Amino acid sequence: MSGMELRYPAHPDAVKTFTTDELRQHFLIETLFAPGAIQMVYSHIDRIITGGAAPVDAPLALAGDPKTLGAEFFLERREMGVVNVAGPGAITVDGRIFPMTKLDGLYVGRGAREVAFASADPADPARFYFSSTPAHASYPTTHIPISEAAPAHLGSLANSNERTIYKYIHPDGVQSCQLVLGVTLLEPNNMWNTMPAHTHVRRMEVYFYFDVAGDNVVFHLMGEPDETRHLVVRNQQAVISPSWSIHAGVGTGNYSFIWAMAGENQTFSDMDPVGMADLR
Repeated sequence: MSGMELRYPAHPDAVKTFTTDELRQHFLIETLFAPGAIQMVYSHIDRIITGGAAPVDAPLALAGDPKTLGAEFFLERREMGVVNVAGPGAITVDGRIFPMTKLDGLYVGRGAREVAFASADPADPARFYFSSTPAHASYPTTHIPISEAAPAHLGSLANSNERTIYKYIHPDGVQSCQLVLGVTLLEPNNMWNTMPAHTHVRRMEVYFYFDVAGDNVVFHLMGEPDETRHLVVRNQQAVISPSWSIHAGVGTGNYSFIWAMAGENQTFSDMDPVGMADLR
């Protein structure tokens, strides 16, 4: 079983007037995982699809959606990046099986016809988070263990933002048409991410927060630099971040997140820094 929800862009001038509920309806993806199902949100911001597959006893096949995609199969004109955020499992792509432990990634190139997600143990099921973007060319499907992702150590304990960014899909690593994807792991006792803030008007981004323990939450900051807002985000929820918006956050406890970008270019460092004095 699978479902596809549609989301539409919002102008920054309109967002200034949004209530909390309206802000959440437009930008927060509250439910990505339902046991035995594939849940998806199609955003008209760069046409990115954000999804979650939660197989339990039986594999889940990624089906096409002719009405939304106008395609015979899901990846006919798309590419996809996947990260397993829970128990062990496997992804089968056109008959080829890729075992997936926690934090393993997989790039699936345009043209793959049959994709299925499975858990190794129903008592400890896998949860596959994925991002899919339109693609103009086909690149090889590639397994990406976190040990083979490119790490970048940033931040400091003094600023509560010591973290490691693992780049899975990027121009100097696993190739794609436009998708750039990675995982950020905060060191123990660190809560802040992406501060000082920035925007990148040539790319949008989706943030997926996971390993948020218990009743802890993450306060995700968004909005224009001089007109900021926030979303209260819980475990395994995602935020759609438009190109005009900052994207930063702080948690009441430690957490991890996956970032996926789509848009005009793939240059990770192409961003417009926002000075702390300019935030409002």
